[in-house]
Amino acid sequence: MTPTVTVHALHPDAADCAAFARIRDEALPFVLLTGEAIAYNLRHAHPDSHYQPLLARVDGEAVGSAQVSVVHDSPRPGLADLNIYVRPDHEGRGAGTALVRAAEERLRGLGVREVYSWVLDSPSNRAFAERRGYRASRSAHFLRLGLADGSLPPLQPPPPGVEVLPGTAFAADPRPLFALDAETLSDEPSDIDYEMTDYEDWLKGTWNHPLTSHELTSVVVVDGRPAAFTMARTNGGTRYGTVMTGTARAYRGRGLAKLAKNDSLHRARAAGLTEALTGNDGGNGPMLAINKWFGYEICATEVRHVRTLA
Repeated sequence: MTPTVTVHALHPDAADCAAFARIRDEALPFVLLTGEAIAYNLRHAHPDSHYQPLLARVDGEAVGSAQVSVVHDSPRPGLADLNIYVRPDHEGRGAGTALVRAAEERLRGLGVREVYSWVLDSPSNRAFAERRGYRASRSAHFLRLGLADGSLPPLQPPPPGVEVLPGTAFAADPRPLFALDAETLSDEPSDIDYEMTDYEDWLKGTWNHPLTSHELTSVVVVDGRPAAFTMARTNGGTRYGTVMTGTARAYRGRGLAKLAKNDSLHRARAAGLTEALTGNDGGNGPMLAINKWFGYEICATEVRHVRTLA
């Protein structure tokens, strides 16, 4: 019997959001996500992003998800993100195809010209993307580090004039961290140029996000100015992730990113977390070297694909 495949816009209720998070966790267990975080994203997404996750159901069961949004913070107009994940035990039943069709139809209606998609680096996933007109570009890695074995590099005292503070020290005024995040993001290797200029949007999407841990975020301050940081996330379990580690241009080459990340990792382990996750663009050699120094190991790779819509 041919399965019945349906696609609908994600509803912000607990059941839909939990289903979306469950699909993502099964298909992509290297990124922290919860149903509560999905619901928060729906409520607080920037209006210019036209953010609209989709759910695919096969015979009524939620088996596929799509993140669909316009890239609103790039100087180049007409770009969009489309990331599709299907539960591994339900691949090949039409959910992915239905999600691509529905998402591209929506993006065409929004005037999008180029669609960017991260695709897990497996023959079947890459073939799926290529059959639909997507061409491969850059790659990125997911990395994992066990925290329970006590193998972290020892903490070193910071040099004179340097201190390491938790993110909670900036609770009253996180704007200096916004400026630092914006500067480091603009230097991240990417096939899309981003301009982070909206402080209120950053507060909602990053600083006040329910997965962000101010306690485990670490900031290196040099002569009173934030110079490097690592932004941490937790999902209420035993896993911890870093979503950005960077150093301001004027302070690079001094080991400050290592200092920030090591401080955060040690506090994560002290808090009882047992697994550290992070992601790395394949072209970011300095950050890959730092993560290798900590003992992170690559656990999966994904490849960015792009399609020009007719």
